[in-house]
Amino acid sequence: MARILTVWVLTRTVLLLCVFHVLTAPGPDVTSDVSVIYQGWYEVLRTGTFPLDDVTWQYPPAAALAILSPALLPFLSYTAAFIVLCLLADAAVCGLLLYAGRRPGKSPRGAWFWVVGVALLGPIVYARYDVLVTAVAVAALLAGARHPRTMGALAGFGALLKVWPVLLLVGTPRGRATRRSWTAAAGTAVGVTLTFLVAMPGALAFLTFQRDRGTEVESLGALVFHLARHLGWQGEVRLNYGSVEFLGPYVPLVSTVAQLLSAAAFGWLLVWRLRAGARSASTLADAAFVAVLLFTTTSRVISPQYLLWLIGAAAVCLAFRTSRMERPARLVLAATFVTFLEFPVWFSHVVASDPLGIALLLVRNGLLVAATLLGCRNLWRQTVSEPRAEERQSMPGQVSRAPSEDTYASAP
Repeated sequence: MARILTVWVLTRTVLLLCVFHVLTAPGPDVTSDVSVIYQGWYEVLRTGTFPLDDVTWQYPPAAALAILSPALLPFLSYTAAFIVLCLLADAAVCGLLLYAGRRPGKSPRGAWFWVVGVALLGPIVYARYDVLVTAVAVAALLAGARHPRTMGALAGFGALLKVWPVLLLVGTPRGRATRRSWTAAAGTAVGVTLTFLVAMPGALAFLTFQRDRGTEVESLGALVFHLARHLGWQGEVRLNYGSVEFLGPYVPLVSTVAQLLSAAAFGWLLVWRLRAGARSASTLADAAFVAVLLFTTTSRVISPQYLLWLIGAAAVCLAFRTSRMERPARLVLAATFVTFLEFPVWFSHVVASDPLGIALLLVRNGLLVAATLLGCRNLWRQTVSEPRAEERQSMPGQVSRAPSEDTYASAP
């Protein structure tokens, strides 16, 4: 534990020095979103309404709480208070994983993964509110085994912060645990939404603010246009709806394909849930990690801070000794470092679609695709194919068959 805390202190000191501009990180200033965009939203939200005239506000209503949270530290400037709160959320996640790692059947690997992963992603961790959402998600997953209602309430609240925590519910055990957690999630989400609808106008305006989005330059589908630019494609790269996107011919088609892939991912998760048999202590976290991987990789937007979601989910997986997500998690860790290189270090090369920028995206997105496919395979094997093979072998009249060399049963 002492070594983990020492590394946490050292790495977080470097991150703080970067976001407070004591050290100069390469590339564009990642804190501008906080000092300009977030603070602008803060000034509107504190008047009792959502930013109805700003199409870059694309978040569920509880996101207002994250944007308003620096008011808890009135003795600091908005940016400084926001950074301090992000640091505290980071520390809370590390503490939760350390505590979980000391329990029977658990491991400190999760805490190590979190400490290293956040450091590799760089200063952007303290310049976006995603670390606050991830803290809620990690708490939900760690509570899930023993307290399904608590998990559901946290997942429902997290979904109203940034949608993706609803994916944490995909791996809940069928039966009473699912009823309790899903009911708690729905009740929390409905209650919080109704509260915002009554208290603040425009709580659901975000639903109409993404209709004209393009394909973000860091996404998997964007690789088509990075290459097409060298073949005479007539589109453009432009800051649009708060991110740098491709706009022009065939962009709607690629965006539609991305949405179809996300729908296919949902279908796979549904089939997995219906067919999953045996469960281990880590199944809830493993399924959540795979679900977040699927929807992150197929999204038409893969912003750097999205990697923080994967780091948090993977860290919870690795806190369980029974998890088979170590290899996908390592691929995510590698993708996290490449993400830091493509933003902010060499983001200008990505925007220019030059060979370095394309190479960075090919490597980063390739690692995410590989992690997604490997995670799906491992989850399916552990919960579907291997239990059914064991069931067939144990049936009367069946001839026992030794496991093949490529199964987990034969692993030393």
